[in-house]
Amino acid sequence: MTTRVWDYLPEYEKERDDLLDAVETVFASGRLVLGPSVQGFEREFADYHGIGWCTGVDNGTNAVKLGLQALGVGPGDEVITVSNTAAPTVVAIDGAGAVPVFVDVREDDFLMDTGRLREAVTPRTKAVLPVHLYGQCVAMDEVRRFADDHGLAVLEDCAQAHGARHNGRLAGTMGDAAAFSFYPTKVLGAYGDGGAVLTGDAAVDANLRRLRYYGMEKEYYVVETPGHNSRLDEVQAEILRRKLTRLDSYTAGRRAVADRYAAGLADLTGPGGLVLPATTDGNEHVYYVYVVRHPMRDTVIERLKAHDIHLNISYPWPVHTMAGFRHLGVDRGALPVTERLAGEIFSLPMYPSLPETLQNRVIDALRDVLDRL
Repeated sequence: MTTRVWDYLPEYEKERDDLLDAVETVFASGRLVLGPSVQGFEREFADYHGIGWCTGVDNGTNAVKLGLQALGVGPGDEVITVSNTAAPTVVAIDGAGAVPVFVDVREDDFLMDTGRLREAVTPRTKAVLPVHLYGQCVAMDEVRRFADDHGLAVLEDCAQAHGARHNGRLAGTMGDAAAFSFYPTKVLGAYGDGGAVLTGDAAVDANLRRLRYYGMEKEYYVVETPGHNSRLDEVQAEILRRKLTRLDSYTAGRRAVADRYAAGLADLTGPGGLVLPATTDGNEHVYYVYVVRHPMRDTVIERLKAHDIHLNISYPWPVHTMAGFRHLGVDRGALPVTERLAGEIFSLPMYPSLPETLQNRVIDALRDVLDRL
């Protein structure tokens, strides 16, 4: 049996009746666009986070883009972020007309090195975009102090951190706004694309609602300011409403999988060996992905294929090294930790319905491969 890093079918079999009922609920409602399911999900997602407003959009990339625009970020402005992230984070900055400025990440948790923020600020800096990567949060107290000192907006990228906490606060509640993705692989995933932006600022939310709907507000066909067609789908919203009630159980399942990995692989760690994920003090990790490190990563991944285990790398190419962002002029070597990690990290299978038998196959195969290196 082929083992991959993610599979939705076990979850679907378990939740099938509820998911199909969600589809029937929408089709029978008479409202297929921005109807009661989107409105209900927006209210319930905001309530889950204890924050004032949520605007549903069509995907996580546009959640970042519209979030920046709603905070007043536009052409020529600079946004400080990281290169060790999924490319959509930076694509969204570019889509808003802004310029991404990268800081390096920390060796132990792969997150934004907040001690380097001051090196990146210029008179053109308008916002900071911390990425809560792999399931745990950036040191947001430090980000917030830096942003306040320099009069900058903070947009959290929470695409990989649904339900994660930092010093007791949920991801998405520590900035001026927060962007979420509901791509199917996410901790809270739809059965297609989806996204949302949270904010505690009514004016920012009003901007978001205009931006996602062509720039219209009171009257259809009357554009107040140029916007987009970026609406959360009604079917996906209803599915997300059902799954939101199970979000805490999903994170508990992911933590159980992480605990089994830690127990099964602990003796393989050490200098020159496997490096397991580290949870930073104050963080409650939700393990969107289970990212490990090894100096012979490519050999390890290749040899695991002989066991019919096929793994991903999140992410093998730092964004600043991609051809599409060559115009930024960030040379190789500028972000040494980010670039070193890109050659060592890889992801083990991680999803809450991962059968223990399959996980044991991964552990046993990885042990066998590492023993033979």
